[in-house]
Amino acid sequence: MRLRKTSAALAASVAVVLALTACGKEGSAGDDNDEEGPEVPTYTVADDVDVDSPVLKAAQKRGKLIVGSKADQPYLGFQDPSSKKYEGFDVEIAKMIAADLGFDPEKDIQWKTIDSSIRETAVSKGQVDLMIGTYTINDERKKQVAFAGPYYMAGQDLLVRKDDDAIKGPDSIKGKTVCSIKGSTPLRNITENKSEYGAKTIELGKYTDCVKQLVDGQVDAMTTDDAILKGYAAQRPDDLKVVGETFSDEPYGVGIKLGDKALKDAVSDAIEAHIENGDYKKAYEATLGRSGSEFVDPPKLDRS
Repeated sequence: MRLRKTSAALAASVAVVLALTACGKEGSAGDDNDEEGPEVPTYTVADDVDVDSPVLKAAQKRGKLIVGSKADQPYLGFQDPSSKKYEGFDVEIAKMIAADLGFDPEKDIQWKTIDSSIRETAVSKGQVDLMIGTYTINDERKKQVAFAGPYYMAGQDLLVRKDDDAIKGPDSIKGKTVCSIKGSTPLRNITENKSEYGAKTIELGKYTDCVKQLVDGQVDAMTTDDAILKGYAAQRPDDLKVVGETFSDEPYGVGIKLGDKALKDAVSDAIEAHIENGDYKKAYEATLGRSGSEFVDPPKLDRS
């Protein structure tokens, strides 16, 4: 891959200000005060990017990099209902990568909201160039898509109502009704280990639907990655809390069309470069760090 950085940096990105109203309304993507947190970094766009990747060449011809994202995950992948802009940690990871591939993060990314259940289809059929949205790397998915990463290690956890003292972790959900997302690895973990957990499960298409059912008392808990759950708990601190310790490893990766090793290597190079220059940590602190998640060093990239 051949990259030459332009001398001028991008215009300053808008600070990620995820303010939350006192009542914690659904749709707000921030914490429970009006203070602005750290600003997200700016990313210098690479010039003359030469990567022997069919997907990237098509994107260059199109003039847009199509990125699959989540839109309902506070601090991770969230679409502001007013501005319609995407923001969060996964969004910043996408912007870093886009810049290193020669695309202006503020102008040249075409965002697509992709549900968990159709991520493999979206990548394999070319509906998106990259899928970056709390996308856990696992062997089953590797049969359909390639992954660059992991760039973050999450873990499965439980979200319950603030006044619920009965559920303290996975060993106390027997007989309880637990909501999760269709196509997610946390859902599969619960359903395939019923003898261990003993929970009834409800699968829905959107995280916000699970949150609503939990707040309304229709389910007893919601399970997915702790990073996602902490975002919702921070969004509605009077209503919800995360309990127990994580009980799985969920390594997040960038979904890429199977067989496009050149693009996989280029994405891995971009992730590594932004970890080393400090952008990764700055982006984390300005987004996911504001949900209460402490920064930890990213996992080692899989270069196989």
